[in-house]
Amino acid sequence: MTQQQLRIYVPPHPLIQHWLGVARDVATPSVLFRSAITELGRWLTYEATREWLPTQEIMVQSPLAACPATFIDSRIPVAVVPILRAGLGLLEGSAGVLPLASIYHVGLVRNEETLEPVCYLNKLPEKFDPETRVLITEPMLATGGSMMAVMAELTQRGVDSSLTRIVCVVAARMALQKLGTVYPSLTIYTATIDEVVNDQGYIVPGLGDAGDRIFGT
Repeated sequence: MTQQQLRIYVPPHPLIQHWLGVARDVATPSVLFRSAITELGRWLTYEATREWLPTQEIMVQSPLAACPATFIDSRIPVAVVPILRAGLGLLEGSAGVLPLASIYHVGLVRNEETLEPVCYLNKLPEKFDPETRVLITEPMLATGGSMMAVMAELTQRGVDSSLTRIVCVVAARMALQKLGTVYPSLTIYTATIDEVVNDQGYIVPGLGDAGDRIFGT
């Protein structure tokens, strides 16, 4: 039996690196930070959907002759799950790449004393089609607590972790190790990997509080 291992991709695309640099900079104003996160959502989702979206071959009639064409197979459901609130920043870019996807919101807030996530909104369906492709958007994977909570909710509802992709901007080793232990068939696309998570649960150097910077609060 082949042992599965968490797959982590850091695409070397220059646009991803450019917008990561914009997002890293503390001097970047909220409106530009929001644009940077949108663009990162777009390009990371583009990379994440390679060999992930189901396709079908159909014959079409060009102006000159019949020929085979490849289309996205719309019979297979695709879902995007932004983790509120910061995951909304990536959603616009992701939804632009996946315009036919259903969008299901999950809202989590961190308990500042325990640093554990507390769910205040869950719009997931009771049951997913087992073939559903699920893309989760969350700018920061720090301790991994929020993503572990969302993955638990999804798998309880029939989602196959091997068909699931996570799109994030910065991932910390702590979160990757935690996810890899429980969900080894998961695949993550991130703009960069940072080593340190401080005592407050923030990634260093990271982006700071991505939600506050996206929404100017």
